[in-house]
Amino acid sequence: MFPTIPIFSVVSQPFKRSQLGLFQGKTKQYGNNVPFSKHKTRRTWLPNVQRKRLPSEIMGEDVRVKVTTRALRTIKKYGGLDNYVEKSSAKILGHEGMRIRLKIREHTAAQKSFNTREDRRPPTTADARQAREQAMKALGLDSLPNARQTIAFLKQQGKFEPYNVLSLQ
Repeated sequence: MFPTIPIFSVVSQPFKRSQLGLFQGKTKQYGNNVPFSKHKTRRTWLPNVQRKRLPSEIMGEDVRVKVTTRALRTIKKYGGLDNYVEKSSAKILGHEGMRIRLKIREHTAAQKSFNTREDRRPPTTADARQAREQAMKALGLDSLPNARQTIAFLKQQGKFEPYNVLSLQ
């Protein structure tokens, strides 16, 4: 899940807070307050940051992220969070954007591997029970075999395929 170092070496941002969200290159700005007396005092302007839940079509869930209003406009222009994260450069995205990009890529890879399987539905408890009964008959046991015996039987038959439940979520 954790991205490799070379991916994050591309991303460098002087404004540390911008690493925690989608800031679209917006940083803290500096200037002066200038009253009528012309006595200048230093001040800063922070980016307009909002905490939003943006829907991801690929992951099928909302992603909570701190995002600037400029980034929100760009996300709308690209047609959603997924397109924005895939098409934007790493410099603009920052650490949080790269994290979301990797998460989306992992999810699409898991969907592709799941869609290439012949049996597209997840195994049910009824399927497991049926496999245990077949193993019991083939092994000549009086009672249902345990999980190890069933898996060994299925491997012999060439029907055993490990199923990753986490890839569906």
